[in-house]
Order: sequence, then C-alpha cells, then structure tokens
Amino acid sequence: MAYTSTTSAGNLGLMDRITSLVKSTKEAMHSRRVYNQTVSEMRGLSTRELNDLGISRSMITRIALEAAYGK
Repeated sequence: MAYTSTTSAGNLGLMDRITSLVKSTKEAMHSRRVYNQTVSEMRGLSTRELNDLGISRSMITRIALEAAYGK
C-alpha cells in the first residue's frame, strides 16, 4: 500500500509570503540602521574634518542615503 503526503498550495503560498515579508522587513531595518549610524557619525565630525574629506554638512543626508540604500 502506498501513502502519499499532500500539502495545500494555499498554505505554502502563505508561508512564502510571510517569509518574504519577514526578510524584507529585516533588510529594511538593517538599511535604516546603516543610515542612522552614518548620519550620526558624520554629524559628530567637525566642520574642519568634513572639509578634509571634501564633504559639506548639506551633503550628509545624501551620503547616508547612498551608504544605506545605494541611491
């Protein structure tokens, strides 16, 4: 006698969506953490240190966005 195991396609699809949601949420949290850390560290630099790096204070947000999100 043969036994077969069946799974519902609906449940599998739901689990895939949940897994995907969790993964994308973790990635978003990581990117936001990188952004916040970059902004915090750059704002902690003196104007002279920023000038030595060729960065003005108005560029901090853009640089942090590029570091975190690659934009």
